Amino acid sequence: MLKTNSSCKHFRNAFLRPAAVSAIALTSALLAPGQAAWAAGTLAGTNIENIATASYDTGSGTIDIQSNTSVILVDELLDVTVSSSDPGDVPTTPGATNAVLTYRVTNNGNGPETFGLTPNVANSGDDFDPTLAQIVIDTNNNGVYDPGVDTVYVAGTNDPLLSPDQIITIFVLTNIAPTQANGERANVSLVAAATTGTGAPGTTFAGAGEGGGNAVVGSSGADSEASGFLRVDAASVALAKSATVADPFGGTNAVPGATITYTILATVSGAGSLNNLVINDPVPAGTTYVAGSITLQAASLTDAADADAGNFNGTRVSVQLGNVPAGQTRTVTFQTVIQ
Repeated sequence: MLKTNSSCKHFRNAFLRPAAVSAIALTSALLAPGQAAWAAGTLAGTNIENIATASYDTGSGTIDIQSNTSVILVDELLDVTVSSSDPGDVPTTPGATNAVLTYRVTNNGNGPETFGLTPNVANSGDDFDPTLAQIVIDTNNNGVYDPGVDTVYVAGTNDPLLSPDQIITIFVLTNIAPTQANGERANVSLVAAATTGTGAPGTTFAGAGEGGGNAVVGSSGADSEASGFLRVDAASVALAKSATVADPFGGTNAVPGATITYTILATVSGAGSLNNLVINDPVPAGTTYVAGSITLQAASLTDAADADAGNFNGTRVSVQLGNVPAGQTRTVTFQTVIQ
């Protein structure tokens, strides 16, 4: 008769098949003390095996018996997360090419899975839509876009295959129209979707999982989307011109022989800087240019096309201001005499 007290009833818990045992043992050996194993749980395709044992006493000794082996194949959970790696808006400029936004794609499932990548540059609620240039996979895993090193993504051709818990960096490159204004923002999103299938959590794809089990959609729906933002940093310049008159008699009458001093204020606003800014001003008809009268920031410039920023070519005054950061003003003056 089978005894039911605890001293004679024993159960042996689950054991994995030998190949799975080796894989788990290796995983445990590689993990630091206290570090968790796979975040998604037991690997898909693992056989969970369980055998119950019992023992009982007879007059001639103890008899041990065991049950049949219960085997459960772990199904594959399809889960993914996409996140932006940029700490905030990524600055760009009007007319920029290959403006880079950076994303991370994480396989949160318990089996290896390939993911299709889809960018969206036409999101609502932003100021403009950039033009998609290309999607690039961070081949060398340094988190920085390296032209010529990282791999251009082609949908359906090199969809990234990620192991459980594996993270890959993806770059989305876009081009900016030269007409975009300072402060405008663009929302560019990236979607990663399991190629096995997507759907409501719990959706099952029979036999499509790792090791021949089912593939089951997890809480993410087996797809995920994240947004990154571009911000246009653009500078613009405003010119303000004024004139003062000094006549030969100590007055301010605009009579022949009077000297006109022109003052031009070039004020740069917005963000960033204006590069190679040049001021050109033709000498007005009815006046004659006063030789050597050009100044920049109150410093005299020569009339010749030489090393300094000033030049008079016989009909117009030109001053090269160079690169001027936003928030700064440059002042140019020159003189003419009324004929």
